[in-house]
Amino acid sequence: MTINLYSFVGMYDRVLTTAAHLLAKGAEHAKATGATESDMLGWRLIDDMQPLGFQLMVVCNFSRQWLARAADLPVPADVGADLSVAEFQAAIAEAKAYLATLTPAQFEGRDDVPLTVTIGGDMAPTLPAGQWVSVFATTNLYFHLSTAYAILRSKGVEIGKIDLFAGGL
Repeated sequence: MTINLYSFVGMYDRVLTTAAHLLAKGAEHAKATGATESDMLGWRLIDDMQPLGFQLMVVCNFSRQWLARAADLPVPADVGADLSVAEFQAAIAEAKAYLATLTPAQFEGRDDVPLTVTIGGDMAPTLPAGQWVSVFATTNLYFHLSTAYAILRSKGVEIGKIDLFAGGL
């Protein structure tokens, strides 16, 4: 299946911009309501789901790491989930800066290149790079962005659907 893998660079950049926007709105709300940043980053949608900080961590990591794998570049180091708001904003900016270094030539002819990646600790499927990015990575990226949005909405942050397009269309 032929995919323009480079087109995901712009998409992931928009996701990162939206994550930064949502984080800023959440921090503003937390401050206005007397919640600490740490409390806010620990907010969960439901008890058995990961907190806001985890959701942001995945957005930062997946946006860089999956495109690096697809382009056969060194995979950037993980961003942790225990960052402050300022550190998450910096990590998002760094992820955007990384994406800005990627070029179309790095992705040429890589759609069907098989990648084997260990996920969940015990699964190591081999899939074409295009499938990893277009299905697995992108679905996960939007899941965690949407979960961050839902966490913030559930805590009373004044955001709406339009805020999911803060990075543009």
